[in-house]
Amino acid sequence: MASPHAKLLTRSKTPFAEAPWQQGLPSPYYKETHYRFREWLKKWVDDNLMELADEWEEIEDDAKLAKVFQLFAKEGFLLPFALGVRVPQKFVDMAGGQKLPGGVPPGEWDNFHDFILIDELARTASNGVVMGNYGGLAYGAGPIVHFASEGLQKRLLPDILTGKKRISLAITEPSAGSDVAGVSTVAKLSDDGKHYVVTGLKKWITNGIWSDFFTTAVRTSGKPGDQKGISFLVIPRSEGVRTTKMKMQSAGSGTTFVEFDEVKVPAENLIGKEGEAFKYIMWNFLHERETIIYVALRFCRVCIEDATNHANRRQVFGKKLIEQPVVRYNLANMARQTEALQAWTEAIVYQHSKMTTNQANILLGGNTALLKAHAAIVVSDIAREAGYLMGGTGLTKGGIAARIERIYREVNGLATPGGSVAVMLDAGVRQAIKTVGLDPSKL
Repeated sequence: MASPHAKLLTRSKTPFAEAPWQQGLPSPYYKETHYRFREWLKKWVDDNLMELADEWEEIEDDAKLAKVFQLFAKEGFLLPFALGVRVPQKFVDMAGGQKLPGGVPPGEWDNFHDFILIDELARTASNGVVMGNYGGLAYGAGPIVHFASEGLQKRLLPDILTGKKRISLAITEPSAGSDVAGVSTVAKLSDDGKHYVVTGLKKWITNGIWSDFFTTAVRTSGKPGDQKGISFLVIPRSEGVRTTKMKMQSAGSGTTFVEFDEVKVPAENLIGKEGEAFKYIMWNFLHERETIIYVALRFCRVCIEDATNHANRRQVFGKKLIEQPVVRYNLANMARQTEALQAWTEAIVYQHSKMTTNQANILLGGNTALLKAHAAIVVSDIAREAGYLMGGTGLTKGGIAARIERIYREVNGLATPGGSVAVMLDAGVRQAIKTVGLDPSKL
């Protein structure tokens, strides 16, 4: 077979800074289209995002941030952002025939393109840049794509998929995070059945400050703790909707506190069936957790790259840092954890690519939860060790350690969303107990 090296224009000269397949080693997972897409996307990120990342969290001008989002829209990123691992033609048509980034044919887009997409965007080492342009759309549009009526899709998605309107997912509340069943925001159907009246609070809503629509988990029956009483409504920014931007450790994602004060929402904005949103939310979690894993994995490699390059430059007591055995020992520990995380991640991506969404949710939900917890633990360890190797520069914003310093501050932004580490570890074991021995063909 032809050497993968022939497909790679960009290869790092820093050990472990890239995945094995990106360094030209054979892999069973990647096709020609993956190599081409990765090469195109790496250059696009270098040209458009790398310098911006250093200032992203300091930008207060929403108009400037909006220009970046429109750049993503122009290049066709919003379709895969919203659709994830598959891009059905009907949604391409809703977006006016918009081409996908890098010219990937919609019919060829798969789980590994999705993986590469997040991996390369995360090269900026800014979760704010990634989630500020990706998070609201990816998580907010998903329920509409998978469960909304065709009428609701045709009414909302054309503007959302082309960037004319923005959307976010509003589930978490001040007293209901990982415990989704605790949702207490109330939606009461009017006597004439034409609209719902929504009252309640949502917190930590990614991209909420910029959103025109909120895909919102509301309680249409029962009381907090009941799973069956939760429904999904698409709530437009309208009278009674108030948003307040939150100051976050991981800045630049437009994280928002949202208040709904007797907001009237058309009844036809209900997604799917009343009372079934808990099922829809669980359906969406698998891909959300996968994307967090991808970001964490790239952050690990960024830390290794920048710390290794520094160790090759920095002279201490007459020697370069890289000549010190203890430094090589620390780099080796960072590398072994990252390579193991890479292998597990690629295995999950491959398994997901061979299953229906329902099969993946049931059979991969537990392993993905464990992997999400593992990725958060690994990136936390590596960011800390990389910071130590950088010395005083590792405490400095900007300069040669800018990416490591930023990652160190943002690790909790990967460990908590989508399920905290402790919750994910427990969920992984519980799911394994429930699903061990199940036959995928019968799901």
